[in-house]
Amino acid sequence: MIPELSKDAVSNRIARNVAKIINATTDTCLVNLGIGIPSLVANFITNKNVYLHAENGIVGIGALATEEQAHPMLINAGRQPICEAPGCFYTDSTLSFGLIRGGHVDITVLGALEVDQDGNIANWIIPNGKQLGVGGAMDLVVGANEVIVAMGHTVKGKSRLLKTCTLPITGFAEVDVLVTEFAVFSFAGGSPELQDFAPDITLDELRSITEFSFAVSPSCGAMMV
Repeated sequence: MIPELSKDAVSNRIARNVAKIINATTDTCLVNLGIGIPSLVANFITNKNVYLHAENGIVGIGALATEEQAHPMLINAGRQPICEAPGCFYTDSTLSFGLIRGGHVDITVLGALEVDQDGNIANWIIPNGKQLGVGGAMDLVVGANEVIVAMGHTVKGKSRLLKTCTLPITGFAEVDVLVTEFAVFSFAGGSPELQDFAPDITLDELRSITEFSFAVSPSCGAMMV
């Protein structure tokens, strides 16, 4: 039976598994965290070689701040209060986006509305919905060296992992890794390959809630829960 998880449980499980990927890097790494679930990744980063970037102009952000730690002038791109990591520094918007557009961001972690089997990502608008604009996502999907998408697997019981995206595309074939609460997929070969999946779901159950088809890695293992 597919488990019913709370919103917080879904978000934290996804963030924890994204952080697991990033923590495994052995190189000094600049990682941009987007709005929503991606911002939670900061709570699970333990690798001292990883420097977290927020597009509003902070390099070296720490975990999300508690109520006692919060400072009104210290926020991430999603306007959440954050802590500073050692060596944290601030930039204006020009330099911040120069890092992104210049190819200096090693990894970006973005939320999404849909991802399809070709690695296309739709994450900026629902037609007729309220939206100020595409924001930094259009720069990040092409400017970062690796794109990790962190998103819920389904919405109202329907898969968000589709054969073809139905919403306006932010970037074509830009997804490198997709992490949901039930699975981790790599798009390194141009199509989804399952790397890990949750121990509280079977492979058949995973296929039943995933619209696109996927291969299974010979080394497929268990996600963190």
